[in-house]
Amino acid sequence: MINFFINGENNLLLRIEKFEKQCWVDMINPTDDEVDDVVAATGVPEDMIKAALDEEERARTEFDEGCSMFVVDCPVIEESDAGDSYTTLPLAIIYNKNCIVTVCLKGNPVLKDFITGRVKIFCDKPVGFILNFMYGNAKRFLYCLKQIDRKSHRVQAELGRTLKNEEILQLLDLENSLVYFSTSLSSNYKVHEKLSKVEAVATREDYRDLYEDMVIESSQAIEMCKIYKDILSVSMDAYGSVISNNANDTMKKLTVITILLAIPTMIAGFWGMNMPVPFQAFNGETSTVWFWLVIVSTLALTTAIAFILFRYMTGSPARSCRRQKRTRKKK
Repeated sequence: MINFFINGENNLLLRIEKFEKQCWVDMINPTDDEVDDVVAATGVPEDMIKAALDEEERARTEFDEGCSMFVVDCPVIEESDAGDSYTTLPLAIIYNKNCIVTVCLKGNPVLKDFITGRVKIFCDKPVGFILNFMYGNAKRFLYCLKQIDRKSHRVQAELGRTLKNEEILQLLDLENSLVYFSTSLSSNYKVHEKLSKVEAVATREDYRDLYEDMVIESSQAIEMCKIYKDILSVSMDAYGSVISNNANDTMKKLTVITILLAIPTMIAGFWGMNMPVPFQAFNGETSTVWFWLVIVSTLALTTAIAFILFRYMTGSPARSCRRQKRTRKKK
């Protein structure tokens, strides 16, 4: 899809039907025919336009044939039934003496603000256009980072009540998103440094002020991303330890149950191999009393062993602490 815009009366942005000089060409996931048409009309090299159509394209700058290109990574919120996920996509801003061209695989919220007039831009001032976009893009990163932090708090609150795989997977997705953001912000920062060497930024005070604001927002986004990533990484390790401890407790309980069940099974097995119950025939008389005495003895032995295991499982840490205290006193 291709849209053409130009500044009209009172410098308001107007949509036009075809290319004109000093216009802005907005390309969203264009077809090959649309790329060919824009190349013929604007004189922008085809490889520059197609650079941003690669999802793996890195943030960079390029200057060739009178054209300047700035590729930056932009945050993208992908909505789904499982919840929102966050990733980044490259966006290219290309300009020459004829026009400004923006290329991206999806619509960009910052460019929508330009189109709706929330942010005033001038199609005949490409450096100002780029500065305004990068400033808005840095603010967009900050907004997405705050959304990730809120979602992280909600998921961790849910995990505090019950440990479920679904919440852990959500935290993993958020951690992956922060990795993407961290890499993209670092790459964008290098592009910002290249932009500072552009003559218009170095000579015009208003551009210089806007550039400094953009750098401040970008630096804040980098710091926030680093902090959130570290916090989430620590939280994931903590939840992993909790899950491991829960599994150990469960295995401990199952082991105790297995031991306790093995005792009566063993005794019953000994006396079930075609052997009479002990003292069943006492003084030539048959009695069932001894059968019940064996049962009671088995239960008593099982109970005693259960008590010993319980004391060992619950009392060993306390005894260890007391032992350590006695050792310190002796020293």
